[in-house]
Amino acid sequence: MAKVALILTEGFADWEYALIAGTGGPYYGAETRFFAHRAGEVTSLGGLKAMVPHGLDELAAWKPEVVVVVGGSIWETESAPDIADLLARCHKEGATIAGICGGTLALARAGLLNGVAHTSNALEFLQTHVTDYNGAENYKETPKAVSSDRVVTAAGTSPVTFAAEVLKSAGVPEAALGELQNWLAAEHA
Repeated sequence: MAKVALILTEGFADWEYALIAGTGGPYYGAETRFFAHRAGEVTSLGGLKAMVPHGLDELAAWKPEVVVVVGGSIWETESAPDIADLLARCHKEGATIAGICGGTLALARAGLLNGVAHTSNALEFLQTHVTDYNGAENYKETPKAVSSDRVVTAAGTSPVTFAAEVLKSAGVPEAALGELQNWLAAEHA
């Protein structure tokens, strides 16, 4: 099964990676690893202190099939790590690049949203925070994740469809993903 790299930052959103890491490996056999700007401790929006064992300098050498940029408020600030070259290089080498919530800003900064269908928290969110964003004509206003040409995007309110699209990119069969989504949606039926 595929390697899935999850990038966490200080203030990462607790709910945006959980379904990928919590089901991707244990239930579907994906190999997941966490990366941060530098190996060490980061704290989530909810106050969870996580010890991230790998720095971003190790990510490209690991050669993941999927790179996930987890959202968080840091992506809207000057403190956001500059990972544009890393994301562009991984995509060029064949990886799927996925971003949710503020993580979509990192994809936009890498130029990955300029020519593909995509979504985010809002079109204005991308336009406000990324000065050279040129993908407005491809923006989709939708409550679900969007996948196009090995780029997966979602609003922060869409962790279930985001996880499904990421896991699909990692090779999980669509039938299994349908079961996962039905299982997670059952309480809302």
